[in-house]
Amino acid sequence: MKIQTILLEEIDHIEDTVVVIDVLRAFTSTAYAFAAGAESIQLVRTVGEALAIRQAQQDSLVVGEAGGLRPDGFDFGNSPNDFIGQNLSGRRLIQRTSAGTQGAVLSVAARHLLAASFVCARATVRFIQSVQPDQVTLVVTGSHTADNGDEDRACADYLTAVLRGESPNWQAFVLRVTESEAGKRFTGQPGEEFDRRDLENALRLDRFSFAMVAHLEASKLILRPHRI
Repeated sequence: MKIQTILLEEIDHIEDTVVVIDVLRAFTSTAYAFAAGAESIQLVRTVGEALAIRQAQQDSLVVGEAGGLRPDGFDFGNSPNDFIGQNLSGRRLIQRTSAGTQGAVLSVAARHLLAASFVCARATVRFIQSVQPDQVTLVVTGSHTADNGDEDRACADYLTAVLRGESPNWQAFVLRVTESEAGKRFTGQPGEEFDRRDLENALRLDRFSFAMVAHLEASKLILRPHRI
């Protein structure tokens, strides 16, 4: 199995297995939403698109961020803590974020498309192993001009090590995430936008036993939990 890591802007019609990584916070938040009972999450590119879909699907909820903040009209922001204690049983969500959902939408040509973070890392590896791809592409979405994205690079490196049968030192990855440019922002008090609990929740390695797998369904990119 060939494993490569690329940046968001390097996505170009990849057809095998793609894992889109967003640790802080999109694909940590989706995992917590699924744990709260969400049935599915539609991934979209723009705030306007998300709100228009919610208008057409009155029973759906809109989650995510623009510039790190919850847009007007969204039901939830981009915080995993928002979903702890919620009962979302059977609910359909629509998610728009500045990095994670962008990478997923750009990767729709993939034969297998997954969203990933540390909280479902081993489950992601188990899914990849079950489909036995020739190539796996790990997409680091957090790297851009203002951010080194090392929280997502760390996750990519962790997944690579586990896929290769190695036993990586978890504490080294914790340090990389907390010392990343994104990680340093999460110092806020409970209830603030960059709540320090989001960082803690993002670093709960393998908290969930499902992978998050996306499929096109009637031209909609739908993410669902997948247990092996």
